[in-house]
Amino acid sequence: MKSVRLFSILLLAGAMLVSCSSKNTGGKTQDSTNLKGEISLSGAFALYPLAVEWAGEFQQMHPGVKIDISAGGAGKGITDALSGMVDLGMVSRELYQEEIDKGAVGIAVAKDAVVATINAKNPALKEILAHGLTPEMATRIWITGDVKTWGDLLGINDQTPIHVYTRSDACGAAETWANWFGHKQEDLKGTAVYADPGLANAVQKDIYGIGFNNIGYAYDNETHKYLTDLRVVPVDNNKNGQITSDEYFYDVKDSVTKAIGEGRYPSPPARDLYLVSKGKPSNPVVVEFLKYILSKGQDKNESVGYIRMSADKIKAGMEKVGL
Repeated sequence: MKSVRLFSILLLAGAMLVSCSSKNTGGKTQDSTNLKGEISLSGAFALYPLAVEWAGEFQQMHPGVKIDISAGGAGKGITDALSGMVDLGMVSRELYQEEIDKGAVGIAVAKDAVVATINAKNPALKEILAHGLTPEMATRIWITGDVKTWGDLLGINDQTPIHVYTRSDACGAAETWANWFGHKQEDLKGTAVYADPGLANAVQKDIYGIGFNNIGYAYDNETHKYLTDLRVVPVDNNKNGQITSDEYFYDVKDSVTKAIGEGRYPSPPARDLYLVSKGKPSNPVVVEFLKYILSKGQDKNESVGYIRMSADKIKAGMEKVGL
């Protein structure tokens, strides 16, 4: 939990810039080379924790390389990449055609999902977890706003209020969540909060709150259990009004990622995560970093709580890099 609190504090202070300096291990690893240079990344909060892990291992392999990573949302990542401010933008949604037309090249590097989050002390928690959420219900919460209580939404005798939260920054999480029920981020209603940690914190503080988060911000990254006072609302896949045993896999992050990998969680809001460059990467240091991510780096995906890419997507990524 300490690392999660520190992450949030750094974010709120505006210091979400990480310079991943090389570690002196007392000698070069077997993969160490004379590769030297700098790589810069910015963008999606969803990809940030994994990118930090990749950078740390890559720099142990290549002590002459420095990697700077900053989070700020998928919108910032794509903007920074296309403007040349960074080598790679972290983007947690599919690329738009207009971005591709401007030269954006997206390489799928991991997979995760967006989930609905509520406060664990919500008076209607038992009923909410038993009924789950459908796209139609999500539409009534975030789009039409015609439900004010959980009784209204679930069709039960319950007057527990619904306090709706959304994201204030242009981000893949909000776009992906809205896509699940046929809308776009700008259509979402609710109290707007900046960034994944900020939205999770808002729901943690409001017993009536409901929001959405990338799975990496609904669970503790060390224990893989729920963050304090957060719970995930299950998706009612068959829309029968009740969550069955095969639809409930949310108690720990590992079971969620397993369900995503097996296709038992819908896509969207499951989605691929991308590193985006302007044009085909040509910097040898960047190419080597992407090659590592698409090979050995995929081992980090599972240990950090993401899903590795399929062989077909790895092959497609390698071709985009020119390997």
